[in-house]
Amino acid sequence: MSEQHLGVIVLAAGEGTRMKSSKPKVMHELAGMPLLGHALSTAHSLGAAHVVAVVRHQRDLIASYIQDFYPTSVIADQDEIPGTGRAVECALAAFPADFEGAVVVTSGDVPLLEVATIEALLEAHLDGGFAASVLSTFTEDPTGYGRIVRDETGAFARIVEHKDASEAELEIDEVNAGVYVFDSALLRSALSKLNQANAQGEKYLTDVVTIALAQGLTVQALSVEDQWQVAGINDRVQLAEVAAELNARICDAWMRAGVTIVDPPSTWIDVTVQLAKDVTIWPGTILRGLTTVGENATVGPEVLATDVEIGEGASIVKSHASSSKIGAGATVGPYAYLRPGTDLGADAKIGTFVETKNAKIGAGSKVPHLSYVGDAEIGVGSNIGAGTIFANYDGVNKHRTVIGSHVRTGSQNVFIAPITIGDGAYTAAGTAVRKDVEPGALAMNVSPQRNLADWVLEKRPGSAAAAAAKDSKN
Repeated sequence: MSEQHLGVIVLAAGEGTRMKSSKPKVMHELAGMPLLGHALSTAHSLGAAHVVAVVRHQRDLIASYIQDFYPTSVIADQDEIPGTGRAVECALAAFPADFEGAVVVTSGDVPLLEVATIEALLEAHLDGGFAASVLSTFTEDPTGYGRIVRDETGAFARIVEHKDASEAELEIDEVNAGVYVFDSALLRSALSKLNQANAQGEKYLTDVVTIALAQGLTVQALSVEDQWQVAGINDRVQLAEVAAELNARICDAWMRAGVTIVDPPSTWIDVTVQLAKDVTIWPGTILRGLTTVGENATVGPEVLATDVEIGEGASIVKSHASSSKIGAGATVGPYAYLRPGTDLGADAKIGTFVETKNAKIGAGSKVPHLSYVGDAEIGVGSNIGAGTIFANYDGVNKHRTVIGSHVRTGSQNVFIAPITIGDGAYTAAGTAVRKDVEPGALAMNVSPQRNLADWVLEKRPGSAAAAAAKDSKN
């Protein structure tokens, strides 16, 4: 069917009280996106002319997310009348008055539903001329789900809710997955006939199916074998279960695309991450956000990278990095902390127990160990000595340090910004650099070392140190 004759409604009005959270259920994250983001991404991938999200609980928070990330979606507000039927009624009011075609209804808390599954349901719906189509699945424990009742020929007969089911119906293991396709004319007509005359006092969407059958119209239930696709999330236990399943599928897909993942169960990868072929990921690695990893790069073990660009052939081990860039062939870690704004050049190094922030480090330059580099620029081929501190904050403002190319700085230096150290310069060990250093110069603090003879014997008599010193003198 053409895009103009297809609409999708995503239900996202519920509070989700079983999450025990101040955050709306549909805004809890799964593999780098809110649950609602997964549902809306699938909805828009169908190419529908109209995608409508129904909101109510914490409306402004959810609406803001939709406007930022899915701006072509229409937001419909559910009023005080409860129920999925009322939610769809509110959504349908946001469609053009002359809309005719098929309407897909899905939920914001069913994140693993695939585009291909909805397309198959939609195709069967149109080819068979059905007024309504229901997606179902088979489950070992159908407790709480509406049962799909079929007649003796196997055709769809009705949906019976768990609380209303007979003993025989409770034995049915085919359940309603809560995903539907409706003819728009039927949907409009049936929604106008819904009432709240039930134990919950709600307008039920499943009553639309009952109305269609009563009018002699045809309804089908199409089952999906993959139960995970229709797994809804109502609490944090289910969130964790679905997260593990989705992560396993993400890892599987990347391994089939040419990525080596040594231990998939301990490796977590967001859906937004991009990996090149021949990447190797070691255990305990978490890749989040817009992280990208180039060919032949090695990540892990025990790496957390969020929004990081990792170049070809680079290596990062036992480190945390966010909003940073690691150049081709560069090495990071172990135990490094790359904060936002770090830009490590090709073949450069950030080593053990090094923290960087808003720092551009040139190609081939090294910050090997025990240093802090903040608000700095380092040229190419330079080496920063162990235990160096870039003192960038004066208590009020941040200042920048610029270090040239092929500079060699001694251990235990402090660079008190703002300063510039010229190309080819050296700094002596233990130097606090307060002034600019011209190219090729050696910066050093000139205070001579003084040794106070017999200070330990006089000031620490009776100590082990005094005894050792006395014995050494004899």
